[in-house]
Amino acid sequence: MFSHVMVGTNDIEKSKRFYDAVLGVLGVPEGIRNTAGSGHQRVFYRHEGVSFAVTQPINNEPATCANGSTIGFKCQSPEQVQQFHDVAVAHGGTSIESPPGPRQGPTGVLHLAYVRDPDGNKLCALHRPK
Repeated sequence: MFSHVMVGTNDIEKSKRFYDAVLGVLGVPEGIRNTAGSGHQRVFYRHEGVSFAVTQPINNEPATCANGSTIGFKCQSPEQVQQFHDVAVAHGGTSIESPPGPRQGPTGVLHLAYVRDPDGNKLCALHRPK
């Protein structure tokens, strides 16, 4: 359904360090730096046919997070959910909501962890057993 997700950052270097570590847990290669035609710095992460990116806002306004928005990342196991969470916190993220672990979902038990990245974007690590 999605081709890519892009979030803004106020510190491209800090975001790259954060996402290189956190997305590395999921097997995503290190981000690729790119300069937009406008001169703004971006970092792209490509994995399994989709892209995630962080960018300096091209309108030169401060990057802000969207209240009520969540970006979900698919994990392969409950252990990977926990690792995603722990690596995120170790690299400047903030643990939010309930501690990582199982939750009852509409189709059964899910394993979830929620964190905010250094710019405040809400991320979810999710494992849905088969």
